Amino acid sequence: MIFFIPLHMDINPNIIGIAAGVCTSASMLPQLIKIIKEKKAGDISIPMVLILLTGLSLWIWYGFMKEDWAIIVTNIFSLLVNILMLFFGFKYKDR
Repeated sequence: MIFFIPLHMDINPNIIGIAAGVCTSASMLPQLIKIIKEKKAGDISIPMVLILLTGLSLWIWYGFMKEDWAIIVTNIFSLLVNILMLFFGFKYKDR
């Protein structure tokens, strides 16, 4: 679902950044929940998760450099979710 927000509205950019970060960070939760419930992770691409973890780590570093807490917090959450994906990916890979 796409929401259209008129560009002329006075909206705090931090609100947009936090909302975007929450949405992208939470995007992997359904996949993680499915893996944990089914105890099966044969379709998970380990290299993709490793590349994603690298990118998220760089975003966190960038957030600290810019002192932008929206970037830092949302990417730390996403990093933790994806570390769990990697853990369960290895744990349930052959099931």
